Amino acid sequence: MQHRTLGRTGVQVSSLALGAMNFGRIGRTTQDEVTAVVDAALEGGINVIDTADAYSGGESEEMVGKAVAGRRDDIVLATKATLPMGDERNHRGSSRRWLVTSLDNSLRRLGVDHVDLYQIHRWDPTTGDEETLSALTDLQRAGKIRYFGSSTFPAYRIVQAQWAAREHHLSRYVTEQPSYSILQRGIETHVLPVTEEYGLGVLAWSPLASGWLSGAVREGRDITTSRSTFMPQRFDTAIPSNRARLDAVEQLAEVADEAGLTMIQLALGFVTAHPAVTSALIGPRTLDHLHSQLAAADTVLTPDVLDAIDTIVAPGVDLAAHEKNDTPPALLDPALRRR
Repeated sequence: MQHRTLGRTGVQVSSLALGAMNFGRIGRTTQDEVTAVVDAALEGGINVIDTADAYSGGESEEMVGKAVAGRRDDIVLATKATLPMGDERNHRGSSRRWLVTSLDNSLRRLGVDHVDLYQIHRWDPTTGDEETLSALTDLQRAGKIRYFGSSTFPAYRIVQAQWAAREHHLSRYVTEQPSYSILQRGIETHVLPVTEEYGLGVLAWSPLASGWLSGAVREGRDITTSRSTFMPQRFDTAIPSNRARLDAVEQLAEVADEAGLTMIQLALGFVTAHPAVTSALIGPRTLDHLHSQLAAADTVLTPDVLDAIDTIVAPGVDLAAHEKNDTPPALLDPALRRR
């Protein structure tokens, strides 16, 4: 397992990080299964565990907390806030009011007195940068968080937040957590150049493209991945973007075979090869999933393999752009773009 410096923090983190979204009812995992996955991940050299309050309504945090009990100081522990936690309208977003409450709830569920990285799960267009950054800075000074970062922010919001921190003399985001895979390369155009410019660590989520690059999705096979059961529209090959993904997967499978690699090794090796990326977040649901992904920990793709990937999915191209989570609100709501 390679280890890299997380941005400019000096913190050393593994090139693969354990994402906990599948812990709990989303992934139908028990506490014993979660503990076994965490044990094996740590034994395999992973030292980052990333969860969120919204994962299974807080159940993921509770399971992570139990799994890491007694060894918390050996782990870079990360969680997130801002996605809705119930129907109450103020139990979401990035206001000071909610972040202070949300963090206390997360610490209680995790059974710890601080987290190493606290992330704003999505940009909240209703809350100003100064409001959010001042709350995060105060939580940092109180010792409840060591660092804070953003997740799935568009490039212009990353820049704006950096300037707001400077203007108001506040601590700044030191990481960004974007979606990135061979099939979704849009962040190469703007986001990754910005994170490099500002020295942000990058924790890339969905490097296997929701299972498209796991090796389980191929032409002529029924798609029976866990994700496809509750997000069927993302795997309906009658939809043009999904057809394009399947066509790309078939070509990528040939590249992997010729290089003597599994699809997982090809996919994770691609993400961790980008100089702006610190770690790729894997989200195994079972021990078998974890072991197949750990096998890619030391994969280094040769220039000819990377060139072959570029001919299949061009740099900066998203094959399913509509699935991006960083679209400006005015593009989604006509009322926001009309007088």
